[in-house]
Amino acid sequence: MALHTRQSLSGFITSDPQLSFTATGDARFYARVGQEQFRREEDGSYTPLEPTFTDLVMFRRSAERAYNQFRKGDNFIAEGEARSYTQNVDGRDVERDQFVASRIGHDNNRTTYTVDRTRPERDTPERDAPSRGGGERAPATGALAARQAAVTPDQPATTSQTTPTRQAVAR
Repeated sequence: MALHTRQSLSGFITSDPQLSFTATGDARFYARVGQEQFRREEDGSYTPLEPTFTDLVMFRRSAERAYNQFRKGDNFIAEGEARSYTQNVDGRDVERDQFVASRIGHDNNRTTYTVDRTRPERDTPERDAPSRGGGERAPATGALAARQAAVTPDQPATTSQTTPTRQAVAR
């Protein structure tokens, strides 16, 4: 069996991450990221050069998770693909680059962190998403709740705390 490989990008987040939503309602994570550059000298030492910068984007549930986990200054490693696109700026087309990540994690060579090995619960219509610990950054939760409220009609309030009994159905 062939080994599945993809492009990767490692670097640091230079802007405050942003969470927005596409026209179809999918979450979109955006952050400006940088990558340190070095030149190796003949004596074996490295001379730091100016960093390079690009945009990093993610979509859907991965975008929501990234928004809750990453902050400006964090070091990361991401898997995905580099893409170029054309954007109209002041009436002229400008070619831009971005990295579209499908996965992202903190760089363990540069970050000290604790791993929570419990599996996250799957979000289903019958139950709410698990609450996220970790501080003051819950705008993703607020933005998601606002979006959900906008597309979900008000449900009649129930006063009973009992769970309805489900009957088996023969098929």
